[in-house]
Amino acid sequence: METGGSSTTAVRKLSLTPKSIIFQKFGKEALYIVEEVQDVAQNGCPGLAIPQKGPCLYRCSLQLPDFTVSSGIFKKKKDAEQSAAEKALEKLGIHPSTDDPSAEEASDKLIACVKYFFSDEFLSSLHPLSGHFRAALRRDGDLYGSVPTSVIAACDSKLCNICKLINPKVETNHFLLISYIMSAATRLPEFVVTSEGQLSIWRKNSYPPEIIESSLFQQSDTVDSICITGMHIPCSVEKEVQPVTLNISLTEYYLDVIARKLGLADGNKVMISRTIGKASSEMRLYFAAPKSYLMDQSSDFVNDKVHIEGLLNSRASCFCGQDIYGDAILASIGYTWKSKDLFHEDITLQSYYRMLVNLMPSGIYKLSREAILAAELPVAFTTRTNWRGSFPREILSTFCRQHWLSEPVFSTSSISLKASSETSRLDKKLKVSESVKQDKECVSGGGTATNDLKSVGSESAFKCEVKLFSKSQDLILECSPKEFYKKQSDSIQNASLKVLSWLNQYFKDPNMASEKLHYSASVLDIRFYPENFFKKFSLYLSMLNIQQSETQGGNFLRLNSMNTQNTMPENGVCCLSTGGPDSGVYPSNGCLLFISYSVSLVTEGGNMKELLESREEFEFEIGSGAVIPHVEAVVTQMSIGQSARFNTELPIQELILSAADDSARLIPLLLSKVWWLEYSISLLRTTEPPEDRMEQAFFSPPLSKQRVEYAVQHIRQSSATTLVDFGCGSGSLLDSILDYPTSLEKVVGVDISLKSLSRAAKILHSKLSKKCDVVPYNDVKSAVLYDGSITVFDSRLRGFNIGTCLEVIEHMEEDEACNFGNIVLSYFQPRILIVSTPNYEYNVILQRSSLTSQDDDPDEKIQSQSCKFRNHDHKFEWTREQFNSWASELAARHNYSVEFSGVGGSVDIEPGFASQIAVFKSRLPPEEDYYQKVEDLAHNYKVIWEWDSNNESRSSL
Repeated sequence: METGGSSTTAVRKLSLTPKSIIFQKFGKEALYIVEEVQDVAQNGCPGLAIPQKGPCLYRCSLQLPDFTVSSGIFKKKKDAEQSAAEKALEKLGIHPSTDDPSAEEASDKLIACVKYFFSDEFLSSLHPLSGHFRAALRRDGDLYGSVPTSVIAACDSKLCNICKLINPKVETNHFLLISYIMSAATRLPEFVVTSEGQLSIWRKNSYPPEIIESSLFQQSDTVDSICITGMHIPCSVEKEVQPVTLNISLTEYYLDVIARKLGLADGNKVMISRTIGKASSEMRLYFAAPKSYLMDQSSDFVNDKVHIEGLLNSRASCFCGQDIYGDAILASIGYTWKSKDLFHEDITLQSYYRMLVNLMPSGIYKLSREAILAAELPVAFTTRTNWRGSFPREILSTFCRQHWLSEPVFSTSSISLKASSETSRLDKKLKVSESVKQDKECVSGGGTATNDLKSVGSESAFKCEVKLFSKSQDLILECSPKEFYKKQSDSIQNASLKVLSWLNQYFKDPNMASEKLHYSASVLDIRFYPENFFKKFSLYLSMLNIQQSETQGGNFLRLNSMNTQNTMPENGVCCLSTGGPDSGVYPSNGCLLFISYSVSLVTEGGNMKELLESREEFEFEIGSGAVIPHVEAVVTQMSIGQSARFNTELPIQELILSAADDSARLIPLLLSKVWWLEYSISLLRTTEPPEDRMEQAFFSPPLSKQRVEYAVQHIRQSSATTLVDFGCGSGSLLDSILDYPTSLEKVVGVDISLKSLSRAAKILHSKLSKKCDVVPYNDVKSAVLYDGSITVFDSRLRGFNIGTCLEVIEHMEEDEACNFGNIVLSYFQPRILIVSTPNYEYNVILQRSSLTSQDDDPDEKIQSQSCKFRNHDHKFEWTREQFNSWASELAARHNYSVEFSGVGGSVDIEPGFASQIAVFKSRLPPEEDYYQKVEDLAHNYKVIWEWDSNNESRSSL
C-alpha cells in the first residue's frame, strides 16, 4: 500500500506558528488573555489625552506554568496572541525559522550551547539544567563536578531542536542525541573534559569560589532530606510494577540515589527519558545505559548507527515513545524554572494505571469525565450542548501527543449552495453535487485553530479530512468523510470522532483479522497504511497483549461461579434489582439523564466489598453510547426516582486499578478471590431531548401534546375500530387514546427501537390490566406491539381504519420517507392516515432568529434563514411547500384525498404551523374479503408484546 508521499512532502513544508508550537508544548496550560487597549492622542494639548475613533487595539498576556509574557499593541487579536507566543518561545530558547540552518551551522550552534552550559553565568541562572550543575558540585571524589550527558540531553529543549537539524532521528533515539552532545564536547578541549566510555562531562577549570558560594547559598536549607515514591517497572512482564521509595539527602545528587536503586554505582550511567504527561511535568523514566552502548562509544563519540543490545522494557517504552532497556524507575523529580529548589512529588500505583488508560482513546474520554467505570467514548458527536467531557478534536490531539505523533492535520472543504428551493432542500440533507466549486482550508496543529477558521458564509456546508503523521512525517492514516455539516466545527469534531472510534476498536481488539480491520476502517471512511501504522503501535500492542493475557489468565474475568447457570446473560448484567415506586416517567432516546452511581468490587457471597468509584451526579445523553452498555441497558428500564443494583463481569485490570484509591492494597486481593463489579444507580432526573425542550419553551400545552390531541380528536371523530401507530416510540399516542371514550377495539404500535417498545409495553400493560378503574369507558379488546420497520409491509396490519405517523418520517432519509408513503398507501391501505412532521420554516421562531418580511420571495426567505434542525437525529426537515408537494403527489398516485393542517402557530400567520399535518383519506371502499385472503401472506414483524381482554398480556421482551 502506498504511503502518501506527496502528502508527506506537503506537511514537511508547513511552518508552525509560534502559537502552534506553544500549544504542542503546553496544551491547555497556555492561557491567552487579550485586553482592549484605548488609543489616545494628545490633540495638541500637553497632558490631555483624547480617545480617538477607529479600530480597536489589543494587547495579549500569555500565562505559562512557569512565567508570563506580554505582547505589544496590535490591531488584530490574533496578531497580539502570536506576538505573545513568540516572546514566550524566545524566553524558552526556541527560535522557529522557515529557513533552517545547515547541518554544519547546527553543529556550530550545538558546540556553542555546550560551552555556555559550563560557563560561570549559566551556573547561577534559573534554567532547570543549572540545578543539575550545582548538584554535581556536591558529588564526592572523582564524581565532583561531573554532569551526566543524559541530563543535558533531557533537560534542554533548545539543544534537542538543534540536534534534530543535524539528524532528525534523534527525535526517537535518545542514544543518538547523547552521542552528538558528547561529540560536541570533544571539540571544546579547552573548556570541558570527557572520558571514553563515560557518559559525563566535566568543566576543565574550577568555578571561581565566589560563583560557587553564591550559587549554593541560594539552595533551600529548610529540610535535610526528602522521601518520594516512584514506580519500579521491571523489564520482565512476569513481574508486577511496584512502588519504590527514594530517600534523597539534599547534600547529594538525587540521580546517584536513583542509580543505586537500579544497581549502578553512580548516576553517570543512568539514562533519562523525555518528560511524560503535561509540558511542565518533571515525570521521567530512569534506566541503566546498556553495556553495548557504552562499549560502542568511539573516541569522537559520533555514531549514527547506535548498536543496542538488551531487553526492551515495553511497558516503560510506551509512556515516553523512546526505547527503554532493562528495569526502569518512573519518578517525578527535578529542577524547574520556578526556583533553585528541587521539585518532587509522589507517583502512586493508581496514577501509573491511569497513565496506561490514558493511552487509549476511550481512556482519555473516561478520565476527562472522571468516570472510568461508567463513561465510554460516544459513538456519535451530537451537539456541543449535549456532549460531555473532552471534545473529539481535543481527545485526538491528546492521543497524538501521548503516542508521540505529530499534531493531527485537519483540511476542511466548504461548498456554497445556490439560492433555489431545490438547493434549499439539498441544503437540509447536506447532499451537494460534485460540480460546485470547493473552497479548501488547511488547519495544522494547535488547539485554537477552530476559532481561527474563516466562515465561508451561512449558505455553506462543510466536511473535514483528517491525517495523522508520525514525528518523522510518515503518513499513518487519513480519514475522508463523505458527510457535510452546517458548521465547520461540527465537521472537524465528527471527523475526529471517526478516527477515534476506529482507533478505539483496534486498541480493544488489536489481534483482529486484517480483513476485519480494513473493513472497519473503510466503514468509517478511513484509509490506513499498515507498515507505518503497525510500526508505530507495535510497542503498545505487545504491552497490551501482555496485559490481556495476564488478565485472562488470572482472576480478573472469573465470574461464572456467582451464577447458578455458570453463564453471564447476553447483556452482561445479572442479579438486577430495582427499587422505588414507578413514577411512569421514563427516559427517551436523545434526552439528558442525571444519575448518581457507585461501583464496588464484591466477592461471591458479598463477604467483602471495596468501593472503586462514585459520583453524586453524572450526566449523559441516552442513545449516544456515552456510558458502558450495562448502565444504559438498566437505566432505560427505570423511571425517575427509582434505584437499581446489578452485577457485571470485571473489565480489564487497568480500569479497576486506575479507579481504586489504594491500588497497591487491591492487587493481592484480586489475585486471591473471585470478584465481580456491583453497580448501584439512582435515576435523579431527566431533561427532554433538545427538540422537546425548545417546543416546551414556546407552547402550552407542549407541541408534542398538541400533536397527540390532534390525532386523538380525529380518531374519535372517525368512529374507527382499529388503529395502527407507525413509529409508536414509547407509546405516547396509544397511552393517551386510552384516556378517552372511543370506538376502538384494537390498537397496534410498530417501531424499530426495542427500548422504546419496552417502555410502551410497561405503560400499556399498567393501564389495560387495570381497565375497570383506569379506562372504564374504553372498549379496547386487544393491543399489540410489533418490532419492525414501517418501510416493510406486514399483512397483519393491512386495512386498518386509521393509521398515524407523528414526527417519524424526518428521522429517515428522504428517499425512505417517500418509500414509506408509497408502501403505507398502496399495501397497508388504512382508510385514514395522519402524518405530522416539523415545519422547517418555523425553526426561525424556535431558535429566536430574525424573521424576514412576508413580502420577500419565499425561496430567498428560506435560503436567508440558516437554522439548525430541531433534533440531531433528524435527516431532513421540510418546508410547507416541500411537504405539500410530497403529500399531494402521494395522494394522487394512490387514489387518496389529502387535507393540510397543523398545530402550534397559525395557517394565516407566517411561518405557518410549527408541526405540519397531512390527513389522507381513501377514495375507495374497503375490501374486507380481499384483506382476509392476504392475511397470512407476509408476516415480517415480530410480536414484542400483546394483550387481550381474555388472556391478559404476553411479552417476548
